[in-house]
Amino acid sequence: MSTDAREEWREWHERRVAAVSGPYGPPTVTGTHWLDDLPDGRIEGLPGVWTVEGDGVVLRAAAGDGLAVDGAPAAGDSPSPGRHGGHPHRLGPDGSPGATRVTWGARHLLVLRREGRWAVRVHDPDSAARRGFAGIEVHPYDGRWVLPGLFRPYAQGRTARVRHADGQRRGLGLAGELAFIVAGDEHTLQVAVEGDGSLWAVLADATSGTDSYRFRFLRPPAPAEDGTVTVDFNRTLLPPCAFADHFLCPFPPPGNTLPFALRAGERNRIDR
Repeated sequence: MSTDAREEWREWHERRVAAVSGPYGPPTVTGTHWLDDLPDGRIEGLPGVWTVEGDGVVLRAAAGDGLAVDGAPAAGDSPSPGRHGGHPHRLGPDGSPGATRVTWGARHLLVLRREGRWAVRVHDPDSAARRGFAGIEVHPYDGRWVLPGLFRPYAQGRTARVRHADGQRRGLGLAGELAFIVAGDEHTLQVAVEGDGSLWAVLADATSGTDSYRFRFLRPPAPAEDGTVTVDFNRTLLPPCAFADHFLCPFPPPGNTLPFALRAGERNRIDR
């Protein structure tokens, strides 16, 4: 086993735990609120009025709400009430929890869009889940789980309707399959291709729901021009919904449950 590879993995794991435990990591999510479920635009426990208007979200904030947009008080210097009252701000999807346009004290209010639906997700650095987070249980690094792989793109992209962690079925875009060999047998995973060319698989295995979380993610790098790519199962990840109950993580699509025990990568969160 390469000492350098093991050390690189250890550093990767430490960065991963630091990111998850950070002030706006997955355990800080305390709610995901779908705006089309709110006829009056009011989210229980949050100030402001949030409405979907055209191709975006409009937030109207009144003096005393305590909301800020782009670092400035959301109520503004002069009233511009509109039909719901409060100073209006037009919002689009936020890029990351740590860089949301709307804040409420230390809380970040992330605007997101999924299949045409808009929602507001609350990240609270003082959430109970974050206070109770103690780390990530992980298998020791094992070089035998670093495998040569081959990405085989589909002639046309496919969409699988899969159940998500909130119980709803949504589309999961798939661009091809990732093939690799374990114990002499070829196995494949259906994968998506991210914007930077890297791959993303949602998978389960013989340990899922017992010795590890019910499903996990794998994010191999972008394949070479000939489709070859290294598949490092030591970097198998817990999905965000392993850390908080308010995520929409997709379950594995058909064919993505491996028939063997994948004793590599992250297993479960550790609580205090």
